[in-house]
Parts: sequence; structure tokens; C-alpha cells
Amino acid sequence: MAQRSSGPGGPRRDGRPRHEHRTTTGRGGAAAHTGARDADGLRAALRDLHGAGYGRYKSLTGTWSFDGFDLEVQRVQPDPYAPASRCEVRVHPDTAALPPQLWSTPVRARGLAGFLVRAAEHRLRGSDLRVDAGRQQVLDRSSCQLLPDGGVRLRLGIDLPGRGRSIDGRAAERALCDRLPDMVEAALRHDTAEQERMREFVESVEDTDALREELAARDLVAFVADGAVLPRASGVDERPLPDAVPFSSPESMRVRVTLPNRGEITGMGIGEGITLIVGGGFHGKSTLLRALENGVYDHVPGDGRELVVAREDTVKVRAEDGRRVHRVDVSPFVSHLPTGADTADFSTDNASGSTSQAASIVESVEAGAGVLLVDEDTAATNLMIRDARMQALVAKESEPLTPFLDLIRPLSRSRGVSTVLVMGGSGDYMDVADRVLMMDSYQAKEVTERARALAATPTGRNREADEFPPVRRRVPDPRSIPTERPKVRARGTDALTLGESTVELRAVEQIVDPSQVTGIGLALVTCARSGLLDGTRTVAEVLDGYGAEVAERGVAAVDARYVGDFAVPRRFELAAALNRLRLLRVSAFRD
Repeated sequence: MAQRSSGPGGPRRDGRPRHEHRTTTGRGGAAAHTGARDADGLRAALRDLHGAGYGRYKSLTGTWSFDGFDLEVQRVQPDPYAPASRCEVRVHPDTAALPPQLWSTPVRARGLAGFLVRAAEHRLRGSDLRVDAGRQQVLDRSSCQLLPDGGVRLRLGIDLPGRGRSIDGRAAERALCDRLPDMVEAALRHDTAEQERMREFVESVEDTDALREELAARDLVAFVADGAVLPRASGVDERPLPDAVPFSSPESMRVRVTLPNRGEITGMGIGEGITLIVGGGFHGKSTLLRALENGVYDHVPGDGRELVVAREDTVKVRAEDGRRVHRVDVSPFVSHLPTGADTADFSTDNASGSTSQAASIVESVEAGAGVLLVDEDTAATNLMIRDARMQALVAKESEPLTPFLDLIRPLSRSRGVSTVLVMGGSGDYMDVADRVLMMDSYQAKEVTERARALAATPTGRNREADEFPPVRRRVPDPRSIPTERPKVRARGTDALTLGESTVELRAVEQIVDPSQVTGIGLALVTCARSGLLDGTRTVAEVLDGYGAEVAERGVAAVDARYVGDFAVPRRFELAAALNRLRLLRVSAFRD
């Protein structure tokens, strides 16, 4: 293939070709190469820069044309200890030659990008170049995107090699002029790629998305395929546990679904309403719930959970001692406080377990959640249950808390919000469950009829609520978000640095990748800068606008100029971060 020129053609006004520049003398008298900005020019430039002061790397900024792709050096680190330099590879459509059917829809394009970025990451292991490929979940990432013409854009980081504070041009040449073209040739071209694995990856993602889309039409909130592998290798290894017991659906809950590529599959369909998951300790209750909370994402083939899906509006909630709550109506759960504070307009900088969980439930419903996931292990006991003996001992007028047990049914009936709940310590939830699922040695059994028979015997407990009132719609103040070049940095999946503030996200359990945290910070800033968060829109309206922008513009809706790595966050994690921002100010309510 002929080598392409790198930039606009035509001579300069002084008569010299556009890419021809006078040479300058570098360290030790070496002439710094400033010729054509193509592959040979980059190689020559790096050889000339060898041994020069590290700051001279900045001369690489701009676009360099290779055979079949362009390399743009976007940001150069000022010294060897600064954050990595950033560059972008744009592979020409005729070089990539990716069959259009592999990227003909947004879902397929996401799947193909997920395959390509992992192939690139594998090819670059052991080099100075690195790419954000992610782990088991297939997310929409800035690191790899299919372009409208069929080309590929890949963003990379590189710690430009140095010896002390001088340039190691030879090592940089190996990375940029040898390893990088080798990666493009092997990983980003259809002709040389593992074509069967590429096709299987794309089709797997498409099947997962189709299965998730099927849920609402069948009045289901989740689906777990027969043969799925739910346990993970360890608490820090998300790969499937070797020799794990494969999932098998109870016959009474088994449904059949036909997918675009796999054809007919079977598995457990969890219906709308209230689902109670019970069982002894260590028998798989929480493992099933964790699989469902991750079911809002697509997974790589071989993960074991490719066909474990939950509706897109599924949110995991929990207690979170110490979190900030600002102007949230927690009155459905907290009728009054000894301090006299208004629980319909409740704020605190140090929430208790019960008030934090109450706020998280209300905030999730405000953000549009249609399914809540709750695990008793991470819930506030006094918000979950008040049994008959405690009701007899402590009169209702002395107890401000209304337990979730008495609000879970009104929440489903009047607000259309389903709940999947893990409970091993309170049989009172049998009274309100639409179905009861028992996990026994990682095997699922439906025990609804037995649970109803047990619930038919009165316990003497009194119901403490019959309604779940409409959630008050809050209007956030745009001045809550810093917009003047704020620092945005992920601290793993646990926290976000946004300007001078730290947003604690450890309890937002559906964040699975640090790149999502970066995306959350960028999206918050973009919403404020763009006027989407303008001081008149409610939280839900801001999230609706954000969702529409993402549907139309993809990663550019999060941030069109950021050259680092990020993943597109869901609206619910965006809302969770906004609600935990210590600078958040709510200016008004709209009823």
C-alpha cells in the first residue's frame, strides 16, 4: 500500500514543501530531524532526539502518517514522572476492511470495538504502550471506537522512554515505529485478525443486548441462563470460578427465548414485583444477586455470565454510613426526628445506615429506577424490619422509622418499582413476596408455595404503611459542578476527584471499572457546561437529556475533547455521584 502524506498538501509561502523545515542542533551537536511527518520521518526524529533533554519530546506533537493509519501525538508529558503521554491511532477504512455487517448497528459496533481493543491490548503487552481494554464487561469506551466510514480510532497511553531526564530515542523508536505498526497490522485489520473469534464476540454482545431488550416485553426484570457460571474466581478476580456448579433454572420459572445468533435458549425468568432470595449462608444467594447487578452490562464470551441479564433500569442500593445527603424527601421511611428536622427536606453530612439507605432508595426512584436490588448483608437492619416483639416493646409513636418491609409492596403497586431481595434472617418478608427462590448448594429452587403456607400463620406483626408517596423532584444548582478546567481523576472504582472535591463511590456497587468513574466526572462537567444542568431542570430531566445525548453522539456526549480514557456511565451511576457530591446544592423542588 502506498504511503500517504500526513497533512494538507501544497507548498509553503516561502517555496519549501510544507513538511520541510530547517534543522536545528540538539544536545551534543546532533541535528534534530524535522523532515516529512511520516513513518520514516518519525523514526529519524526519534534517532536525532536520542540523548536530548526530555522536554524535546514535545516536538513530536501532531500527526504522523504511516502505511494505512495516522498516528496523532496529542499530549506529551513534560518529564518522565508525569502522567503518560497520549496518542491516537486512526486506521483507514480500506486498511481495517471490517465487514459492514460487523458494525451495522450501535450494539454490534460496541461489540466489535470491545474485541478490537482487547486484541490491541494483548498485542501491546510488554511494551511501553498501553490501551484501556477493560475486564469482563464490554463497555462503550473512548479507547476504541468504530468511525462512521468503517475506520477505527484507538487511543493509547505511552510513558515516553527516558534515561533520567534525557530522551531514550531508541526505546521510543521501538515502541512507536515497530510495536505500534505491528499491533495495527495484527489486531486492527480484518484480514489478519482472528476472524471467527471476532464474529463470535460481536454476536455474543448482540445476543446479550437482545435478551435484555426482551425482558420488559415478557414482564421480567432479569434472566439467568441455564448453564451460566455465576461464581467468580476470587474477590479480586472477576473471571469465572473453575469447576463451578453451572446454574440450572427451577422448572416452574424456566422460560425460553430465541436470540438472533444463538437461537433458542432456556433459563430462569424473574418476574416483576417482589422476589425473595433465601437460603443458608454460603449457598449462593449473594452470588446470584451480584450476577444480577452486573447483568446491566454485556460480558466477554467465556465469562459465564454472558446470558445473565437485568433490565437497564436496575439499581443496587445499600446502607452507607457517613455519606452526605442533601435535600432528599426521606419521609416515607422517616416520619420525624427528635431534632425536629424536616424529613421531607432532609440534609446531613453524616448519614446513619438507615437514613443513607432510605435516601439511596428515594434517589434511585427519582433517577428512574424500575428495579431495586437489596442484600441484607449490606442493608441497615432497622430500616429493613421491625418484628412483632419490637413493635410491642417500642410503640410506633416512639419509632420514626417505617421499615422497608412495609413499603416494598406499595413501592411496587403504586410506583411500578420491583425489588429483588436477598434475605436469610427475617421470615416476615414472605408475607409480601410474589415469589421465593431458595439457593441450596448453588442450586436454585422455587419455594413460593411453601413460603406462603408458612406466612399464613399470623405472627402478630402490624403493617406500618400502605402507600409510597410520589418522590419530590429536585432541581440541582449548576454551580454545584466546577466547570473551569476542573481536575477529573478516578481513584480506582472507590472515589472520584472532581476539582477540589472527593466523591466517595465505594458503595455504588454497579461501578465496575475505573474508566466509568472518569466518565462520571467528565459527564457531570459536560452537563453543567452545556446548560443541560441549568438550574431549572430536575435531576430526572438532566438524566433524560444526558441519555438522549449519549444515544445520539456516543462517547462525544460525555466529553468531546478529553484525550484520556473513559467509559460512558449509566444515568444511575451519574446520579449517584451527583448525590454524593459534597458541593451539591438543590435550589428548589418541583411537584
